[in-house]
Amino acid sequence: RALAVAALGRVARVTALCRALRRSEAEGDEPGWARAREEAEAALQELREIVRPLREPGYGEALRRKAERARKRRLRLQRRKHEARAAKEEEAARAAEREAKIDQWRAKCIQEVEEKNRERELKAAADSVLSEVRKKQADTKRMMDILRGLEKLRKLRKEAAARKGVCPPPSADEAFENQVESLKTLLKTRTELYEAEERALRVMLEGEQEEERKREMEKKQKKEREKLLQQKLEMDSKLFGDPAEFPLGHLLQPFRDYYLQAEHSVAALIQIRHEWDQYLVPADHPEGSCIPPGWVLPSLPTNDTWATAVR
Repeated sequence: RALAVAALGRVARVTALCRALRRSEAEGDEPGWARAREEAEAALQELREIVRPLREPGYGEALRRKAERARKRRLRLQRRKHEARAAKEEEAARAAEREAKIDQWRAKCIQEVEEKNRERELKAAADSVLSEVRKKQADTKRMMDILRGLEKLRKLRKEAAARKGVCPPPSADEAFENQVESLKTLLKTRTELYEAEERALRVMLEGEQEEERKREMEKKQKKEREKLLQQKLEMDSKLFGDPAEFPLGHLLQPFRDYYLQAEHSVAALIQIRHEWDQYLVPADHPEGSCIPPGWVLPSLPTNDTWATAVR
């Protein structure tokens, strides 16, 4: 590139000097023509010196190889840049997926904590209301005890006054009894009301506890189902191979289809169940045993030869 730029500069210089020569020749300026001729020859000699390496044998091939190496280097850099960008995008996608899973897990944890807090707050509120009701019941009971104490005290004072010969008028007894009965009726009404509130709160608490037990049972059943499903997948994988790595044209595909036909056909399920039902015996039968609930896995090889055959 440097040689080409220098050569183009000298070509432009020679072209300008040629125009100056033609102009001096046309004007008849011999000194100017001679001076321009000398400068043109010098510039032409410089041009020859510059382009001489380009005319050497093998220079073009070396230049081509160098250009080819530069082109390959550019392609390699572009490929590395593309791979780096693809790896960065893939890492960003994995990071986004991890973040999404973390956000999902965090949201689930927050939801569980919020549910527990709501249940705790509801239970605390119910316990607070229940304690208030029990406090009211205790106050009502204490009032009933006070009324009974007043009745006993009046009876004792009345007997003491009678021994002294002092008898209160019947109207005073009647007024006292009416007042006591009115208070007893009021306290009884309040006691019934507080008992109804307590029963309602207990029913609500029992309902919440039942819902909590039901949720816990559902979670437990879900875990059990997932565990059984995982065990079934592991068992099927041991018996028939991993379905993800099981090609359609595999040698064991007909056997797999045969043993799993009941999962895809009701008629096959009925036929297989009918055949198995012929061999049903009680659990304590001396000449047989009940049908196992699942697949019977083969025992481990007892010697190297058997292990080699299994592999």
